[in-house]
Amino acid sequence: MQKKDINWGELGFGYQVTDKRFVSNYKNGAWDEGCLTEDANIVLNECAGVFQYAQTCFEGLKAYTTEDGRIVCFRPDLNAARMADSARRLEMPVYPEDRFVENVVETVRANAAWVPPFGSGATLYIRPYMFGSNPVIGVAPADEYQFRIFVTPVGPYFKGGVKPITIRVSDFDRAAPHGTGHIKAGLNYAMSLHAIVDAHKKGFDENMYLDPGTRTKVEETGGANFIFITRDGKLVTPKSDSILPSITRRSIMYVAEHYLDMEVEHREVYFDEVKDFAECGLCGTAAVISPVGKIVDHGKEILFPSGMEDMGPVTRKLYETLTGIQMGHLEAPEGWIKEIC
Repeated sequence: MQKKDINWGELGFGYQVTDKRFVSNYKNGAWDEGCLTEDANIVLNECAGVFQYAQTCFEGLKAYTTEDGRIVCFRPDLNAARMADSARRLEMPVYPEDRFVENVVETVRANAAWVPPFGSGATLYIRPYMFGSNPVIGVAPADEYQFRIFVTPVGPYFKGGVKPITIRVSDFDRAAPHGTGHIKAGLNYAMSLHAIVDAHKKGFDENMYLDPGTRTKVEETGGANFIFITRDGKLVTPKSDSILPSITRRSIMYVAEHYLDMEVEHREVYFDEVKDFAECGLCGTAAVISPVGKIVDHGKEILFPSGMEDMGPVTRKLYETLTGIQMGHLEAPEGWIKEIC
């Protein structure tokens, strides 16, 4: 198979059109078989449910070329399950989880020429998503839906290497108590846009959101979960009903315990204790782990001992172990790696 003529090492983290995408429609109470198409455009009625009442959810995962030349993706079954949870909460029909995984494989295989080669630092980003497609003017769920998957090659999230970022404690809430913070709904990300634009204007890389009920506990950022390392080398991850259950975070917890023999705690984390941690990071599909060097709380600075120049030593071990599993350097737990071709 001939790869696309792309300077893979110069790719940024952005979108470009690839050859094929998958489309399936829900009508009269059932999903059709779906198919691959070359058409990257979507034509909808002006009153479609997605436009009027934001009835949409999505997922994000990646395909990689391993050291031995295989194309694989990482834990797509968990993305399928999380999208099913999102759909239920938004009163959307669940797309069958087994078909989700099959369609991811089918779409990546059809775009195999776009999967960056091993060692390039680039990957193929996979975006499954679903939306209400028929006209809806009264406030109610749509009757018809479309499920789609597109892929696009992306470069490393951090050009020039990973550097610790500076974040601020936000005055905004990311999600309402008993709301939709625990699902991957498009509306959650729309809610975070003003806060992140404002943070960037003021010189910060990201926002730390506190719990909306008491504003005393750490939740997440607009698109990533937090991880903390204690001074005695323990991994701590915040727990809350309004935090998105990150697949990367769950994988890091397993890696910490079973590969690095670390003690792991998944619990409520009070903001007052953040100053006592040795290392801090954000985790998600795009960057795997983004180190945090400084948190600013309305002028008061928390500087982590790991500093502003590089990842902390424990965070780096977690990063290298997880990416080693994804890229085929290390043996993966059973079921984590889905081989595509």
